[in-house]
Amino acid sequence: MYNLFIVIVSYNGMAWLDMCLKSCSNYPVIVVDNASTDETVSFIETNYPNVILLKQSVNLGFGQANNIGIRYALDQGAEHVFLLNQDAYLQEGSVEALLAVQKENPNYGILSPIHLNGNGNQLDRKFSNYVAYRKNPHFHSDFVLRKPLRDVYDVPFVNAAGWLLSRNLLDTIGGFDPLFYHYGEDDNYCQRALYHNFKIGIVPISFLLHDRGDRIVSKYRRGSKKHFEQIELDLKTQYANINLPSMESLQKLKSRRKRSKWRAFFEFDFQEALFFKNELSLIRKLEPQIVSSRMKNRLQGSHYL
Repeated sequence: MYNLFIVIVSYNGMAWLDMCLKSCSNYPVIVVDNASTDETVSFIETNYPNVILLKQSVNLGFGQANNIGIRYALDQGAEHVFLLNQDAYLQEGSVEALLAVQKENPNYGILSPIHLNGNGNQLDRKFSNYVAYRKNPHFHSDFVLRKPLRDVYDVPFVNAAGWLLSRNLLDTIGGFDPLFYHYGEDDNYCQRALYHNFKIGIVPISFLLHDRGDRIVSKYRRGSKKHFEQIELDLKTQYANINLPSMESLQKLKSRRKRSKWRAFFEFDFQEALFFKNELSLIRKLEPQIVSSRMKNRLQGSHYL
């Protein structure tokens, strides 16, 4: 009845892949492997010969690998593409529930199941933030007060562990922006979907398990490489947002950082002056990339696919 492909990006996924692929048995599956160094590729070839395996020679990151899988699915005539993390497991009937909602509500370009933890006994911790009161005031109240559940709950963002994407959305905004390598690409994608008048929704009778546990977030020293990687991600996520009307706020940020640099210098705090100098260099390097991204993503088209 529906032409749908499930796309999974794998990278050293042996801890989850068997359960993940078993949960996808009702639909054709495309796995884009990001040059795994464990047994991921041989395991899929041996145990899941019907899976379409697209092996990459380098790790392309989450977004660009998904773009390859999406393009393959569209070339096969897919009207829907479901993106699934390698560490997530679909529950029975989940995809069908999403498809039914998207068929009746084609303005929802992105639909997601409810994300449970790996044991299925609680909401995934981060997912619970996406359905907080300020994001949708009805979600928790309807469950707790046992009100009739809505077919779909609007949210401004849900992470891409499990996304049903419509062909209309993909033809209108394309794939993930290569400005983002790993992390931030789903934030940017949701921003673009909203800009082009698509809705994002959670379907309350659809579930997946996201088996990521409470991963340890490594701490980094101020001014370290990891710190600047986080600053870069924050800059891209904030300023490549095409719902932001202009780049004026980035210009103001540059001015503030210049003042901070010279103030630190004149106070003989040379380490702090160096920090702001390096941050300014990063901003100047990223600015043309962000401007180019914003210009392209404001236009309709199957970009990046």
